[in-house]
Amino acid sequence: MSVISKRPLSRAVLIGALLAASAGVSAQSARSPSAPPPAAPPATAIQPPKAAPDMQMVLDALAGLGGKPIETLTPAEARMQPSAADGAKAAMAKKGLSTEPDGSVVTQDVPYGSDAQQFARIYKPAAAPAGGAAMPVLVYYHGGGWVIADVATYDAAPRAMAKALNAIVVSVEYRHAPEFKFPAQHDDAATAYRWTLQNAASWGGDPARIAVAGESAGGNLAVATAIYARDNRLTVPRYIVSVYPIANSSMTLPSRRDAANAKPLNAAMLKWFGYYYQTTPADAQDPRLNLVKANLRGLPPTTIINAQIDPLRSDGETLAVAMRAAGVKVEQKTFPGVTHEFFGMAKVVRGAKDANDLAVARLKTAFAAAPRR
Repeated sequence: MSVISKRPLSRAVLIGALLAASAGVSAQSARSPSAPPPAAPPATAIQPPKAAPDMQMVLDALAGLGGKPIETLTPAEARMQPSAADGAKAAMAKKGLSTEPDGSVVTQDVPYGSDAQQFARIYKPAAAPAGGAAMPVLVYYHGGGWVIADVATYDAAPRAMAKALNAIVVSVEYRHAPEFKFPAQHDDAATAYRWTLQNAASWGGDPARIAVAGESAGGNLAVATAIYARDNRLTVPRYIVSVYPIANSSMTLPSRRDAANAKPLNAAMLKWFGYYYQTTPADAQDPRLNLVKANLRGLPPTTIINAQIDPLRSDGETLAVAMRAAGVKVEQKTFPGVTHEFFGMAKVVRGAKDANDLAVARLKTAFAAAPRR
């Protein structure tokens, strides 16, 4: 039987208890992929805009795969769930389309660091002649909130762009949180970019004609890496394509509210990702994450692609405003009726094909232009 003391707690003990409690509220996750998820944010009844029929077909196919809500899982569990790419493949199969990768593009995995996750999947047109003219190079960063997904999950876009651009696409794998927290992913992105400049010629690429692209967390990395190149006097990419990037740490942005219950990404998942990849909540204000507050001057022309039904929509829209204010040439387009992750679904979602065509057209122009001075 325990005995509870009736003596009043000292002021020092009370202060200590309050500090411990407040630390528990703001503390981030452990580095274990089995660390339990954070408490869910308050629910909202606001429903997102209606998806276009072809986008809804993918969402229905994804729901049919029986995945659990990511925000209720540990990272280890979340990494086992069906992805939006799986939903797109299920929709393709339903329409009688092949889900096999396009064989006209070949791949090779090459390490750029000592960790098993530090490698790049290099996409190259299979018909490219050995010893032919050097091809332009696109460094691509995948999404997944820096916690889940990998280069295999995000195969569709880099494969399609390698073919459409007749270019080498270097899809970068990087270390994941919570095992490796911020800024590990940004460090890896920068290291892989530098490594690509050094090795592109050996793959048949032209390191002077280089651009960066990425989706979601990778859309952030594309911009952050261009900043890194500028600040470290590396060859600055000729162009940036940033697709629904993480770019603004405000939790009161319009899309955080109107797309709070969107699928496949919702507002609760944004909190979940931040809980695992940040060491402290203060990391959210770092300009590598909060890109709208970064020094954006001198960056190359940029296209920012957003989805209407996406809690990150406002990130891209406000990033475009910040880049224009810094003197950067920016084109930003929000595609209606589509959701986060739509960019890799060009075979079944018309909006995705239109977004891909836009990105390819801008990159072709950039690769054909004279080098920036």
